[in-house]
Amino acid sequence: MKMRPDILTHCGHYFDFITPEKSNIDIVDIATGLSNICRFNGQCHQFYSVAQHSVYVSYFVPPELALAGLLHDAAEAYVGDMTAPLKGLLPEYKVIEKRVHTAIFKAFDLDPVMDERIKKVDIRMLATEQKQLMAPHDDEWALIAGIEPFSINIEPLHPSYAFQQFMQRFFELGEL
Repeated sequence: MKMRPDILTHCGHYFDFITPEKSNIDIVDIATGLSNICRFNGQCHQFYSVAQHSVYVSYFVPPELALAGLLHDAAEAYVGDMTAPLKGLLPEYKVIEKRVHTAIFKAFDLDPVMDERIKKVDIRMLATEQKQLMAPHDDEWALIAGIEPFSINIEPLHPSYAFQQFMQRFFELGEL
């Protein structure tokens, strides 16, 4: 039996991986998915969602990039999160993820090319999260070598609160 190239979302829509631009992209589906996905493939001290990470990014980028910062990982709501080392081994996954990212950004009238300032904030958040949420280790990740973590104290939220925080930030940014 051949499997269809789509998934059923929280809101009851089908999201098609082949033609994501024809799918009904719903912010509630995005917030639901991201709030239920744990960063670092769950290999951290406690559950910390991609939604909460995205909210932080949206506050640390310049205001004109806040919505793009909030949605920078939105494709993961549909394709799931995958650790960077594994993602690097699966080039087809990266093609699909990019296709989904582009469809989402176009749906929200955003430039699908990720602004370098968002990437920089994302890397600083990674350094912050690794320091606070991961097991101690004696090596340095090349991606965050020399990167100064943010001076914040991350308090991981339950998925339902991360969902609320994500949606509140979305509405603060003026989207309906």
